[in-house]
Amino acid sequence: MSAAEDPARTIGVAGAGTMGAGIAQLACLSGARTLLHDPIPEALERGIGRIRAQLERGVERGRLSAEQAETASAQLHGAPALKDLADTELIIEASPERLELKQELFARLSEHIVTEECVLASNTSSLLVTAIASAVKRPERVVGMHFFNPPAVMRLLEVVAGEQSSEDALRRARATGEAMGKHVIIAADGPGFLVNRCNRPFALEALKLLQERVAPLEEIDRICRMAGGFRMGPFELMDLVGVDVGLDVSRSFYEQSFGEPRWRPSPISVRTVAAGRLGRKSGRGYYEYPEGGEHRPADPEPLSPAGGDGLIVIAGQSALAHALAPAASAAGWEVVAPDDAQDREPPFLILDVSFGEELEAPLQGGPQAICCTAGSLATLDPGGGAVGFHALPPFDECSLVELTRGPDSADSAAAAAERFFATLGKHTAWVADAPGLVLGRIVCQVINEAAFALTEGVGSADDVDAGMVHGLNYPRGILHWADEIGLDHVMAVLDGLYEEQREERYRAAPLLRSLAMSGRLGRLTGEGFFRYEG
Repeated sequence: MSAAEDPARTIGVAGAGTMGAGIAQLACLSGARTLLHDPIPEALERGIGRIRAQLERGVERGRLSAEQAETASAQLHGAPALKDLADTELIIEASPERLELKQELFARLSEHIVTEECVLASNTSSLLVTAIASAVKRPERVVGMHFFNPPAVMRLLEVVAGEQSSEDALRRARATGEAMGKHVIIAADGPGFLVNRCNRPFALEALKLLQERVAPLEEIDRICRMAGGFRMGPFELMDLVGVDVGLDVSRSFYEQSFGEPRWRPSPISVRTVAAGRLGRKSGRGYYEYPEGGEHRPADPEPLSPAGGDGLIVIAGQSALAHALAPAASAAGWEVVAPDDAQDREPPFLILDVSFGEELEAPLQGGPQAICCTAGSLATLDPGGGAVGFHALPPFDECSLVELTRGPDSADSAAAAAERFFATLGKHTAWVADAPGLVLGRIVCQVINEAAFALTEGVGSADDVDAGMVHGLNYPRGILHWADEIGLDHVMAVLDGLYEEQREERYRAAPLLRSLAMSGRLGRLTGEGFFRYEG
């Protein structure tokens, strides 16, 4: 094993703020001699105090033994001057997100202080590692080590390879991250690297839905939590991160990409920041945060599935159709395909989940609910009496289904759809008409961005999924989720949005389209982004 494959034994951390202190805490707990630097003495003192307080809290909560905390504390040392980092093997900077500041710091370190073997790692989340390295003597030693906030809690570390980063430097960064107990993924340099890039549509598409008045922001968040399994909705997340921070990142993405339509910032964010509503830190963002109170009511408890009585017709061979049928049967309904419904009693409800595929029998004889996947309800049933719905597999894990209606939708269809999904144990939410409704638009756009990242070689499919789960607390890996949904479903939503909105932001990634056209639709066909046995 080469020295580069060993974790660093002496680590410097430049910057004693929240991120820097969190990284230094990880470093000293890993057993490395840890030197924490900050040019402001008071900030350095606060940072060291914060780390030692966290170690003590870890003992109180049973996460650390007293001996572990004592050993880690003994490994932590203040480094008031930059020259005090001279004998480090790896330095992680956690300074403010300003390119010239990071370049100056690394230039001083590389030219006058550290050895030529010392790896210089930036914790930047929005600047190009290659640009930071351009000011450094021996730029091949510069890598990104992007920790997620709070570093001591989040399991992910993104090691970023700049254009000139050496394999030795990347191996040292990976080994050090693994010694800190992190799940390490490798990403190529570029806007947002891998994880933050793939997650861009989570906020941007939610803002687009709000702009188009498809649903209020509170309802968008509730749908994401209850129908998608997210711990918090996109507006809650934007408030947590800081609306101003999110806007700065959006502008950075847009500028670095020379105006990529998928990354266009939202005017809603601009207005919100201009009004001083910056999120939790200012007491108000998209929500208000009263002292000692909650910003929203608790979500309702899941319903118990039961009470189905009658005939249900389900049309289509999609993954969602295959999930709806057993759920309806388990709730007490008799479920048949359209060609088996001939000469039977009128069905309680007909669900069209065919995504435009040819059906052997017409859908008639009862109220209809059309899955708004390949288009909006207005496009799929112009002037008709059906209602629209949308849900994403895995259907058994969601507790809410979205519904929509047009001016001609029959009240009987609306009532039947509400009752049917209630018997399946699902709450319902009425939203305005659109392909994919709310959750479908957001999730399919995240999948599309991940497919673009794969196409461009930014990271592997396994690393995308690990990053979204361990770095952002996604309910499941986004590409495995795509395979569960069915890539035909994802493509139908994207193409429906593109057809109706005529915006380049909805163009499908070439890899996604190629997989769908070749019949590799995901788990149902045995192969999509991943292969499946059995």
